[in-house]
Amino acid sequence: MDAPVYVIRGHPSPVHSLHFYRSNSRLVSADAEGWVVVWDIPVRRPVAVWRAHDSAVLGVADWDDSNIITHGRDNKIYVWQVRSEDEPSLDTRLPATSSSEHHRPPWLLHALDVNALNFCSFAICPSLKSASSNQILLAVPSSKDPNAIDIYHLPSQTRVHAAVGQHLDFKTGMPMALRLSNINSKLILLAGYESGHAVAFTLEPESNIWHTVYSSKPHSQPVLSLDYHPPSTFFTSSADSIIAKHEINSDTSYKNSDPEDPPSHIINTHHAGQQSLSLRSDGRLFATAGWDSRIRVYTARNMKEVAVLKWHREGCYAVTFAKIFNESNGAVQVNDTILTVSQQRENRNRQAHMLAAGSKDGRVSLWEIF
Repeated sequence: MDAPVYVIRGHPSPVHSLHFYRSNSRLVSADAEGWVVVWDIPVRRPVAVWRAHDSAVLGVADWDDSNIITHGRDNKIYVWQVRSEDEPSLDTRLPATSSSEHHRPPWLLHALDVNALNFCSFAICPSLKSASSNQILLAVPSSKDPNAIDIYHLPSQTRVHAAVGQHLDFKTGMPMALRLSNINSKLILLAGYESGHAVAFTLEPESNIWHTVYSSKPHSQPVLSLDYHPPSTFFTSSADSIIAKHEINSDTSYKNSDPEDPPSHIINTHHAGQQSLSLRSDGRLFATAGWDSRIRVYTARNMKEVAVLKWHREGCYAVTFAKIFNESNGAVQVNDTILTVSQQRENRNRQAHMLAAGSKDGRVSLWEIF
């Protein structure tokens, strides 16, 4: 792959976070100055632009395709309403082309005061108590103990679990990357730490107590990113040159594990600073964004490097895959001749295997990956 299929130019500062949603028709990007842009991917144009935070955005996600969650270095998490019917009324002036900061933001639904001292973003998953996606759990570094993790319920904004990981019997430093998942009504919290540890916790529903079921220290430097493929596999990248693959035994009993569980696979990339790691939804590939400006794609099974994407000239800080759809999860093959031009464009976009990468130069490159 010699060049990206498209390059999005719109941010005046480094792009820190990216996220596809709404069947891959939307990509939200966020930067070091607090700007958030929602892009219509089929037509490559912005549909919403606003300054969500007064400082860098640490992470973004969608909630039920209608709301955007943003986490800033200003110690705030905001939930914004950005439904498809709201888009025509939202500001689309890009910060890179407009000197005005007076962009009208979307409707603000929720605001949480949180900890952002350690550059660690939030993680979300559906609530155990809700069969639908209108209730979620949100994990974030604790505001009272920076080495622990708090979990909130939305929309109630209630803290439902406090100081998870506080009683680990080995020193981890602060959490640097989180993932939260609800698998078969079982909550799993994954955390990568300043010490280089990767730890998995599960919740025992009867006692409402979190237990450590896996812990490993494959990294000599802080973990920068991690991603999870249910039910048992996750990957970690770090400020060092190591990428580690971890396997959690889903049948693990509730007891603290040895702090030196071995990862199932480790590779030394010889490239320090893998800032972001994203695992494709089919579990076959993962990609890293590196300080050396390269995006590297690997097979998940044996961690073999299969592509190096060379376009950016400055460090890359964010990478994300579009979701892979098939007939079982909603992508139905449709004859293009019966669709409008717009519908054909959206259908092709939904079926494309896209990857987005964000860089220090403020640009976002879009790639089609096998």
